[in-house]
Amino acid sequence: MRIAVIDGQGGGMGKTIIEKLRKSIGEGIEILALGTNAFATANMVKAGANEGASGESAICYCCKTIKLDCIIGPIGIICPNSMLGEITPTMAECIFSTECRKYLIPVNKHGLYIPGVKDMQINDFIEEIVKEINSSKNT
Repeated sequence: MRIAVIDGQGGGMGKTIIEKLRKSIGEGIEILALGTNAFATANMVKAGANEGASGESAICYCCKTIKLDCIIGPIGIICPNSMLGEITPTMAECIFSTECRKYLIPVNKHGLYIPGVKDMQINDFIEEIVKEINSSKNT
């Protein structure tokens, strides 16, 4: 199973996702850390990603050419100009158009409000995603 974790800014959410995936699933998956910047990518690689790449060109290349089973990241990865402009319209389009399952963590930022999710913490969403991936990996 090949999973891309996409994050920006400091890569803190991506780092947490990768750590929880490694703890739950171990080395049985390949994790590709795609950061909008080198700092985010470095933090995700330190957390246990197999490989990392940074920037618009790398993210679009990986989404278009690498067979991914899923993408995980904050909902902003499909919103043009989100994450303080780190997600370009081209990146959002490439990520959204990639033919794989996308696990999007709802964060009440980017001018988005998603009803029904305000009572959950980011760690709760990540745990739910890890459980889902673990169960789909075994089927």
